[in-house]
Amino acid sequence: MKFLSNVLWIAAAIVLGSCVNDKTYTQPVVQIIPKPHHTQINEGVFVFNENTQFVISSSSQEEIATLLTSQFKHAAGWDLNVSDKSHGKNVVELLIDESIEKEGYQLKIDSNHIEISASSNAGFLYGIETLRQLLPESIESDNLKPDIDWIVPCLTIEDKPRFQYRGLMLDVSRHFFEIDYLKKTIDRLAMLKMNVLHLHLVDDQGWRIEIKKYPELTNVGAWRVDQEDKHWDGRRATLHGEKGTYGGHYTQEQLQDLVAYAETKNVEIIPEIEMPAHVSSAIASYPELACFNQKTGVPSGGVWPITDIYCAGKDDTFTFLENVLTEVMAIFPSKYIHVGGDEATKTNWAKCSHCKERMNAEGLKSVEELQSYFIKRMERFINANGKRLIGWDEILEGGIAPEATVMSWRGVKGGVEAAEQGHDVIMTPGTHCYFDHYQGPQNEEPLAWGGYTPVSKVYTFDPVVETMTEDEAKHVLGGQANLWSEQIKTESHSEYMIFPRLLALSETLWSPKSTRNWEDFSSRMETMFTRLDYLGINYSKSSYLVMHDAEVDIQSKEVLVSLNNEFTNADIRYKLSEENSDQEFVKYTKPIKLKETKRIQASLFKDDTPVGKMFDTNIEFHKAVGKPITFKKAYHQNYTGEGEFGLVNSLRGTKNFHDGHWQAWLVEDMEAIIDLDESNNVHEVIVGTLENQGPGIYFPTAVIVYLSEDGKSYREVGKVTRAFAKNPKSELKEFKVSFNEQPCRYVKIVAENLKENESGGDTWLFVDEILIK
Repeated sequence: MKFLSNVLWIAAAIVLGSCVNDKTYTQPVVQIIPKPHHTQINEGVFVFNENTQFVISSSSQEEIATLLTSQFKHAAGWDLNVSDKSHGKNVVELLIDESIEKEGYQLKIDSNHIEISASSNAGFLYGIETLRQLLPESIESDNLKPDIDWIVPCLTIEDKPRFQYRGLMLDVSRHFFEIDYLKKTIDRLAMLKMNVLHLHLVDDQGWRIEIKKYPELTNVGAWRVDQEDKHWDGRRATLHGEKGTYGGHYTQEQLQDLVAYAETKNVEIIPEIEMPAHVSSAIASYPELACFNQKTGVPSGGVWPITDIYCAGKDDTFTFLENVLTEVMAIFPSKYIHVGGDEATKTNWAKCSHCKERMNAEGLKSVEELQSYFIKRMERFINANGKRLIGWDEILEGGIAPEATVMSWRGVKGGVEAAEQGHDVIMTPGTHCYFDHYQGPQNEEPLAWGGYTPVSKVYTFDPVVETMTEDEAKHVLGGQANLWSEQIKTESHSEYMIFPRLLALSETLWSPKSTRNWEDFSSRMETMFTRLDYLGINYSKSSYLVMHDAEVDIQSKEVLVSLNNEFTNADIRYKLSEENSDQEFVKYTKPIKLKETKRIQASLFKDDTPVGKMFDTNIEFHKAVGKPITFKKAYHQNYTGEGEFGLVNSLRGTKNFHDGHWQAWLVEDMEAIIDLDESNNVHEVIVGTLENQGPGIYFPTAVIVYLSEDGKSYREVGKVTRAFAKNPKSELKEFKVSFNEQPCRYVKIVAENLKENESGGDTWLFVDEILIK
């Protein structure tokens, strides 16, 4: 791995010879994720063969041992023996040691014997998972792999988790995923020593759990009108009674089977039943749950603000929720029940006679206190059934329920506040733990939900905030990744967003903070990629992508281009050309200085071979670069680009409209005049634009070009139009206006704003560059 620093963990870079059965083996490199607490590497190797025996002391250990013996069956063709008696050498033995903490384990390997010691099935499972990662990656193959030396290094590992809660949330409401995919996800959590799968089972767009007492929740609430061809926030409102065809739900029997499966992998499934908001699917099924009995359809896309929420004044609301949770708790033996509690717009509560009566009766001064009453009342019911309540950090507003655990997503502030009050906390800040964010350059990525969270940023996550006292830090149970699925329509896309970021998160939650090292981790991560390939996981390769930053000196008309990558000391190579050429790539060592139009191609290299997708961009020096530009109406203060010369600096924007290269107009047309300083022959004008209909950004409906010699009298020379069309994607487009070459000094460009979208909302017009040729 020439593009990575080859500083390998502990003594793993030392190559040692080991002679076993007259065959010399090279010491394997230890590449485990998450990194164990303590490792001592010794000389020699243990060689698995068809006579290797697994020795166990209980039936549950047999099931755990089978996780590895089944892989040997597929990859090596061996039926390895699992029994309660040892028959000599070449043995893997599982030994009970009550002194080891619940999820901890010890792994001792010498040339004849492997011992995995633990006090619980969780520890034995994680010991087996570590042994699995010590084996060649081809152990994951479903096909026979002949001529593989199935060896592991002699070593001693003492391992235990840093945090007790290590989770992943899957949103199965916005897009529905089958049980088989959930089981695969559980397998992958166990492989990475993570122990919680949080299922977001209820939201506006779908109710996913069978409740026998309320069949309409799945007859109606589990199905929505199929508008999957449109942007999530560009879908029309559905009407009450409209037949839904997209969706699905899990039966109670399916979920009970899933829970039993997860228990074998030391994964606790925590159900989330949202309240009081994000429940349009329930209200569409039972309108009487809302303040005004309003009849609504199950939304097909985004809902904001979220005003259709449960009525907090009706006792029937609480009867409904208690009945629902009674059935939920019978399915899930988890310690926690998650009730959501986020993003409730309470305007209906402020008008509702039932809610007003409740507030008067309970002495509540505000609708925020009414939400606190709501959550506290549900907590009493949950606690009475031997469970504990978790809610998003909004449950702090108006006063937190006495024994509630807070899941802090709006940064870490809510978690800090909860810990100060003596409440347990699970940190899941959007900045580091929202896996629905982009993980690479937005132009190269599938549509995601805002933000930029590459794997290297996830690796910097720490659930304990530096300002916390020792007592407050003790309330931090751990952390969790969240994959909201508004844009995640398929299992393959879900995998892409989870991996490899989950590798990084697993290490931040399991391993000692003092051992964290990005160079070391990124080396192990690339080894893990081969394992993920065998497992058929569609992981993202965005960490390979070359990215660039550019600065322009308007006075000298010079552009300075910097290339970078997530890997430390990456071997990035590039070439410059006007067109495709056979010239050689050269190693990037410092920013590239350009004074004329050039095409830059660059790639990460490994062993002198390009890795990942090629970076390819044009830095184009056109007649307008650095020329004075004025606007009839100034661009919006929230999107100012690079300022005065932002549209004539040769720097282009990306699909990330927050990247600092875009200037924007809200409702207004863009009308710009560029002074070329002297008369020039001109034949084409290009306007670079962006469309992302979700946040209200639309292509112009027309671009018109005018020319003038004196800046007073203008003549129209060309126009292109584009009628509005629904577009679910984020898309870049150049509007080209070509005309017969003619002289001019001043160029006026008008880009017409759509002004109003289908729903009557205001529209944005975004422009990154005006090129004049």
